[in-house]
Order: sequence, then C-alpha cells, then structure tokens
Amino acid sequence: MEHWSISMSKEDFKFSAAHFLIFPDGSAERLHGHNYRVYVDVAAVLCEHGLVADFKLVKPVIREMCAELDEHWLVPGKHPVLEAVRRPDGVVEVRYKERYYAAPEEDVIIMQMNNISAENLATWFGRELRKRLDERFPDLRVDHLMAAVEETLGQRGEYHFTLDERDDG
Repeated sequence: MEHWSISMSKEDFKFSAAHFLIFPDGSAERLHGHNYRVYVDVAAVLCEHGLVADFKLVKPVIREMCAELDEHWLVPGKHPVLEAVRRPDGVVEVRYKERYYAAPEEDVIIMQMNNISAENLATWFGRELRKRLDERFPDLRVDHLMAAVEETLGQRGEYHFTLDERDDG
C-alpha cells in the first residue's frame, strides 16, 4: 500500500506557556514555563495536482493555534482534585491541595484535559488541527495525522490519528 504525507516543523511553530504537572502520586511540579515546539505530519490521498495539502494553507492554521496558547498559564480543567474558578472580578483562582494561585483571567487558559502534559498538549493540537482542517478544507481527507509537542529539546509527547476505513463515509 502506498501513502503520502507532508511534515512540518517550522521555527515559528512554537509557544511559551506556564504549567505544572501533577503526578500519579498526587505530588506536583512547581509552576514553571517551557518554550514548546510543535511538529505535524499529515497523510492523505494525493489530489489531482499531486499534493497531500498545500503547505501554505496548513501552516497558518498551526501558527494560529500556537498563538492562542502563547504567553499563557495553561491549567487543566478536568483534573479530579485541582479547582479553577473564574471570579466575577476577572481573576482566575487555582487551588491544588495546599497550593493557591490567582491570576488575571486573560493570562489563563483552562484546558479541557486532566493534566498539562506534553502528551495531552499533543492530543489537543492533533484533535483541534483535524477539526480546523475539516472545517476549512472539506475536500481534504486526512488518513493519518501526527502532532507532537516538545517541551524541551529531545523530549516530546505525540498524538496519532488514523482514519478507520469503517468511519469513511
């Protein structure tokens, strides 16, 4: 079986964000930040012009997603113990066990995940990119998509999506 893909890892596919990771034993890292890098592979059937997708169309979508997260504190909104509450005065309060944080609402993104890990961020990028590509380019049928988020050089989480032929309607 033959297949084709495009791979993208541009210098500007990056975002800086703060987080802390919560470990299975309940301990947590201190609040800190990373300069994250994003990598994407998209596989699809070649179009009549011999392209999987036009790089010029996909790259702005990835840059847009990076910009949305850039210079924010990323907080897990689905962790069973951590609580994040938006106050009426425009402040987000975050409580995890004995820890208490308060930050301006515009500096915080509460993400629908249970932990802010490289793997979960890669999952967010992969799923959100698929959604945006589907909305903007309805003729593009993505057969496989890989999104990776690198938090430090040589250390990254990856998300893989493969179209199940049974779901191909």
